[in-house]
Amino acid sequence: MTLPGGTSEENAAKGGVVSPFAAAHSLRAPEGDIPALCAMSAGDLVGAITAGEVSVVEVVTAFLDRIDAINPVHNAIVSLRPRAEVLADAARKDAVRGAGAEIGPLFGLPVAIKDLAPTKGLTTTFGSPIFRDHVPDEDGISTARIRAAGAIVIGKTNTPEFGLGSHTFNEVFGATGNAFDPSRSAGGSSGGAAVALATRMVPIADGSDMGGSLRNPAAFNNVYGLRPSFGRVPSLPAGNVFEAQLATDGPMARSAEDLALLLSVQSGADPRQPLSSRLESLGTSRFSQDRPVRIGWLGDLGGHLAMEDGITDTGLAALARLQGAETMPCDLGFDPERLWQGFVVQRQAALAMRYGPLFDDPTKRDLLKPEMQWEIENGRTRSALDLHHAFETRTVLHLRLLDLFRRFDVLALPAAQVWPFPVDWRWPQEIAGRKMDSYHRWMECVALGTLSGCPVLALPAGFRDGLSTGVQIIAPLGREADLIDLARAYEGRSPAV
Repeated sequence: MTLPGGTSEENAAKGGVVSPFAAAHSLRAPEGDIPALCAMSAGDLVGAITAGEVSVVEVVTAFLDRIDAINPVHNAIVSLRPRAEVLADAARKDAVRGAGAEIGPLFGLPVAIKDLAPTKGLTTTFGSPIFRDHVPDEDGISTARIRAAGAIVIGKTNTPEFGLGSHTFNEVFGATGNAFDPSRSAGGSSGGAAVALATRMVPIADGSDMGGSLRNPAAFNNVYGLRPSFGRVPSLPAGNVFEAQLATDGPMARSAEDLALLLSVQSGADPRQPLSSRLESLGTSRFSQDRPVRIGWLGDLGGHLAMEDGITDTGLAALARLQGAETMPCDLGFDPERLWQGFVVQRQAALAMRYGPLFDDPTKRDLLKPEMQWEIENGRTRSALDLHHAFETRTVLHLRLLDLFRRFDVLALPAAQVWPFPVDWRWPQEIAGRKMDSYHRWMECVALGTLSGCPVLALPAGFRDGLSTGVQIIAPLGREADLIDLARAYEGRSPAV
């Protein structure tokens, strides 16, 4: 049995409150009215196409028109394919449907793939001038699955260079502006995906996450982002496939059902990635109406994390709107600085190994952003013993979380420590008077979720001065179904914002 709630459409029909997505995007979107097809959920669009109520050509045309109108303001979608090519793909989809062939769960949906993911035959820059003209010969695993599910790839979504930094800008395409105020940051690294989704330029979006890249942009743009459990969504790293990676691909969406839809497409083991898991089914939620869902509120980790005014209050208020849940203070019981340093060491070592050859090439080194050069230089100073201690930290954290999950069903803390900042900043230099000692320290709140290997949902929490933030909810390994159930309940109970 799921938590009390229902879809936003069901609640609206009953005279209930509307989901924060409907309120935020239809009532507050700066672009004005949203075309009916672009306002529909991904699942409803596929249903309408399958039933013959609308053609794929009509759906794709509506979204391409929306991109033409909105993208010049936000710069979320890059490497857009020619309209004639995309519409020819759409017409072929209509022919397939007309012939009565079996169609996939994303059939006919126009999607733009994050520019960190290889896309066969379509420019993939990784946000780097080094790869400005790079055209892959094959798709990444997630992209291939999205295509196989019937989606039409229309272009890419913008990302910071090699995904570094939770702020989407690069030397190839420039910066992406926030969905609600393009003069503000879209977050990152899935910033283009979040903005394209929030502004209705695409019905659903893929992303990836090492240090909050599915969570921070979701918070900044009032959409869902879900970092899956370790191994649920496999990818093919350039280096050692046996490395216990920090990064994972995952879904972004405007509704719980769409989030589950894309995650189901992306999930499943792949023999080329031996650490990918057999978590192919999302299963069912553990929650029932027999007892409240117990949420452990980690907040600012006992004062360790600097937070701008209103961030923690907004997160707590969002959790309070989850009827059928109780939020209680929770002590992590783990040194947050040790956690952060363990994250930094593993991240630096991974980046140095993967991108070191570019740094060693004198024709390419100066084309790497300073933050990447810093990561590689520091990564090369790390010893095997440093890495061993970092892995030990991750192990001790895992065991500590097992203890916490005996007392709490899920854990929660803010998804960002700041509100969306000016788009022309490289990164926030300080928070609430505290200096940040690196380009990513301002997003330290995401390290816990990354190192845990657990699924983490970025839940839209609310607005201040027209800008949004979110809250992270961490569930035990493999329990994405619990997070999606919480999102369903939230949609049915949240007041308009």
